[in-house]
Amino acid sequence: MNLRFLTAGESHGKALVGIIEGVPSGMSLTKEDIQSELRRRKQGYGRGARQKIEEDSVQILSGVRHGKTLGSPISLLIENQDWENWKDIMQTEPFLGEVKKPLEVPRPGHGDYIGGIKYNHKDMRNVLERASARETTMRVALASVARKLLKDLDVHVASRVIQIGQIKDTTPLDILSVSELNSLTDSHQLRVADEQTDQKMVELIDQAKKSGNTVGGVFEVLASGLPLGLGSYVQWDRRLEGEIGKAFLSLNAIKGVEIGMGFSLAETMGSEAHDEFYPSENSGRVKYKTNRSGGIDGGMSTGQNIVVRAAMKPLSTLMSPLQSVKLSTGEAEKAHVERSDVCAVPAAAVIGESLLSFVLASSILEKFGGDSMDELSERFMAWKTKC
Repeated sequence: MNLRFLTAGESHGKALVGIIEGVPSGMSLTKEDIQSELRRRKQGYGRGARQKIEEDSVQILSGVRHGKTLGSPISLLIENQDWENWKDIMQTEPFLGEVKKPLEVPRPGHGDYIGGIKYNHKDMRNVLERASARETTMRVALASVARKLLKDLDVHVASRVIQIGQIKDTTPLDILSVSELNSLTDSHQLRVADEQTDQKMVELIDQAKKSGNTVGGVFEVLASGLPLGLGSYVQWDRRLEGEIGKAFLSLNAIKGVEIGMGFSLAETMGSEAHDEFYPSENSGRVKYKTNRSGGIDGGMSTGQNIVVRAAMKPLSTLMSPLQSVKLSTGEAEKAHVERSDVCAVPAAAVIGESLLSFVLASSILEKFGGDSMDELSERFMAWKTKC
């Protein structure tokens, strides 16, 4: 059985909750395994005041006993500290007074307008609260369970920011392993590999904040230690890059995803687009000279590092708001302003690690099965040794 999960909760509601099912028994799991990733999600220059309010302290409610998974569903809870300031506005019981802070003027680029029409909400706060990226806090928490499974199989996932606005970090990472990458990028404010580029990006974000604007960028997520053969070519919905694309495009503000050389392959000749083979010591197997495919060919993992990049648009809440319309009157008005980040690309990179971890852990369980970690690990290692 592969993994599945659900999240629930509103941005300013009482709490975020989540359930992940399909985790084998006998896997070591503690609160700190999850909490460490939640702390990384909060970092990054350009974040808003909400990060100073929320502790994002996770509680493991079920599925773990004495630090080991039971094989049953694992449920998590993260209380929203800001709930105290919003409990009258966001309470679940009927409210007889005048609702404060209604959202009547949609923000261009956000789900406010379409969601309000789709679900027949006059107050588009009902859309905002669930469409908010606050939901990704629980996704990171749940995916940290999948990430721990990968780590126990010696599979590592890391990320870096490679672009903010038009400023790019072109630092080559040939001499740095995936397992070492986060120790470098986490030490920089924008999670880039180059310190000088980091400072230029900080200055750009400061300029955007001063003008009431926002800025987007591109991040890269890598995974190492994977076996070949995850995913499949036999049906369209079993292709590994399809699952990765779906996961990344489900992240707020992501508008483009590429694997390996991605879009740049469209402007190269075939002789420069593919990864040539050369003989391996293992009879019947080959080695690769390059990794232009980003670790996936024909919908299946090649055993090389998986490389995923995602483009994040500037966030849609601007302190100098764009033009909009007050839907109740039809009159032109400036868009709604909600507390927000100026730049959330570094956080999105960490969330991207979580999304890739979930897809890869699920694919591993689909291929190798196993109700316990001992069973899964034995099958996993036997396949890697063989291939």
